[in-house]
Amino acid sequence: MIKAELVKRSPLRILEKSTHGGLKAGELGVVASRKGVGKTACLVHIATDKLLQGHHVIHVSFAGRTDHIISWYEDIFREIAKKRNLEDAMDIHDELVKHRVIMNFSLDGIPMDQVLKSLRAMINDGGFAADSVIVDGFDFDGTNVDAIRQIRKFAEELGIAVWFSASLRGDDPLYDKNGVPFALEPYTDLVEVLITLTPRQEFVHLGLIKDHERILQEDLHLKLDSKSLLIAEE
Repeated sequence: MIKAELVKRSPLRILEKSTHGGLKAGELGVVASRKGVGKTACLVHIATDKLLQGHHVIHVSFAGRTDHIISWYEDIFREIAKKRNLEDAMDIHDELVKHRVIMNFSLDGIPMDQVLKSLRAMINDGGFAADSVIVDGFDFDGTNVDAIRQIRKFAEELGIAVWFSASLRGDDPLYDKNGVPFALEPYTDLVEVLITLTPRQEFVHLGLIKDHERILQEDLHLKLDSKSLLIAEE
């Protein structure tokens, strides 16, 4: 399969259709679940899909190391190429790597304006014209509305889409009657797309909780395959 056909047939086109074209420039999206359910896999699949479309992606990690992030990208690309019999897979792989930057920050003691300053320097001074930023491991419990407003302003000014992962902690119930995680309620107005991951017996279910102006609990009919770690149709 050639790259253009791969993009066209990706299950992520279902996500785009369900969210009125997907996450656009200047908008924020969140993938939320308990720790270890599959948020990073989802974000890396979304990022890889963007890379296959010729976009530039910055992956921001708040973990202590970045080598596991690189491994996620390698594994996800390998599974996509194998599943779809992608032609010239290694040439495409090398092209995607050139369009991806991984940046690592510590959650302790670094203010949000410093993180955004580093991102702005990479995009403006470094000449890396990012279309999307993936923010993995961000601590929503330890932040505030002003920090998210800063990120939103940054996204709007530079014309980029920003995807977050959000780890949900605490006892059940984790969600309000509309399916919105309690931990994310202060930020709901600043987020266009909110997706939750729910473990089921053989896979992880993706639920659409917010689509731009609408709060809803919609079945995307998408799952995270436990073997390939790819987003797939149920």
